[in-house]
Amino acid sequence: MQLASTDIAKRAIGIIDQLKGKEGPLLPILHELQDEFGYVPQEALPLIAQALNISRAEVHGVFTFYHDYRDHPAGRHVLKLCRAEACQSLGAEALANKARQLLGVDWHGTTADGAVTLEPVYCLGLCACGPSAMLDGEVIGRLDAEALEEIAAEVRL
Repeated sequence: MQLASTDIAKRAIGIIDQLKGKEGPLLPILHELQDEFGYVPQEALPLIAQALNISRAEVHGVFTFYHDYRDHPAGRHVLKLCRAEACQSLGAEALANKARQLLGVDWHGTTADGAVTLEPVYCLGLCACGPSAMLDGEVIGRLDAEALEEIAAEVRL
């Protein structure tokens, strides 16, 4: 179901109004919008700027700086692969290439069937258990090609 722009704006304004009084409210507002919609609607960015009395450029800069914010809905599953140095030294690049090939998408892409979104992440805190990944908030350590194939099959169901 596609939300009408006015419905998005009303819900976004409610979130912004609820959080704008906090100290340093921009990040909490962006987090709450993503929790509410599954992404941060672009039409909410000027509303945030107006409510916080900051420029649209500043809101856009913060929004685009952080990799976790999305400007479109994610798939039913989100697979994040660690791209940090410790995982890279343990073969994460080959796994990243395999994941993109198995799913048929590049970073930040969602499969055509809407099943899975593939995202890079720059450390999951499992450096001693790399390469690591996260599937729908669950961390996976010591990821190998076989486990990756199982994950790709599982998320496509």
